[in-house]
Amino acid sequence: MTTSRRLADRKTAKFQKNITKRGSVPETTVKKGNDYPVGPIVLGFFIFVVIGSSLFQIIRTATSGGMA
Repeated sequence: MTTSRRLADRKTAKFQKNITKRGSVPETTVKKGNDYPVGPIVLGFFIFVVIGSSLFQIIRTATSGGMA
């Protein structure tokens, strides 16, 4: 089954138009700046909990006399 010349020309023009658009990304889709997924308060609380629990574990191990 053959395609008509008009249909073939339309397909060719459509693909040629897409080829000339390659690589032109709008500036709005590019991320700019420092956008963190968590806020500074949540990050500070997490660091406080991790460091505080490790210090508590060290103090508890030191006062109990080592490996207990």
